[in-house]
Amino acid sequence: MKEYILITGASSGIGHEMAQQLAALKYNLILTARSEDKLKTMQQELSSKHGVIVHYITKDLSKTYQAIELYNEIKSANYQVSHLANNAGFGNYGSFLETSLEEEMEMIEININSLVILTKLFAKDMADRKSGRIMNVSSLLALLPFPYYSVYSATKSFVLAFSETLAAELEGSGVVVTALTPGITETRFVSSEMRKTNFMKSTKPMPVKTVAKAGVELLLYGKGKKIVGFQNRFNAVLAKILPSAAMMKVKKKLASIG
Repeated sequence: MKEYILITGASSGIGHEMAQQLAALKYNLILTARSEDKLKTMQQELSSKHGVIVHYITKDLSKTYQAIELYNEIKSANYQVSHLANNAGFGNYGSFLETSLEEEMEMIEININSLVILTKLFAKDMADRKSGRIMNVSSLLALLPFPYYSVYSATKSFVLAFSETLAAELEGSGVVVTALTPGITETRFVSSEMRKTNFMKSTKPMPVKTVAKAGVELLLYGKGKKIVGFQNRFNAVLAKILPSAAMMKVKKKLASIG
């Protein structure tokens, strides 16, 4: 049976670039995202350029029933998922009292609920085979939660805690669970408003190719969590040293505009 790497949120950003790099390494892929047009274009491009098998399944993972549908369709097609990259997700920026409640509920659905569903369903199959790897995309904000990113920071904190504890549970089962924790990356996530913050004025987002390369290496070979970039690793250590109240004041200033 042919094996596939499943990438969620594959039509843009880190997921899109990971698909490019994995196809170049001759891995067969299953891609999922909301945009069928983008997925179809990727399928044609990657299969013709690299000679790999690429399937796509259009799903909106902000609706958790579609995460279950995704699993069932993959099983019905007899595709064996050897690696799962839970990359789909999004965030927003702004005062919690002013941001969209509907958007934040969708964020929780896709960043947490669908990720847990897909992890549970595919991890069971992997455990039965005694082989498989799952990488969940968290964020540096899981370690450094920022004001004005309150719900996003919380969802990514969940992803990191879930990944690390599940990795411990599954130790010795043949299933490896890891967490990618990138900082600000040059993707659609970086809005024009975010670029006006004090933090963004002094910090250049990491190239998406660099972050995706770290993700590919972690998915294929790594263990534990991987913080991408020296400065991000330094900031994560600094957060453990400074008193939390003082650190939060610094982060609020950095996340503010002007």
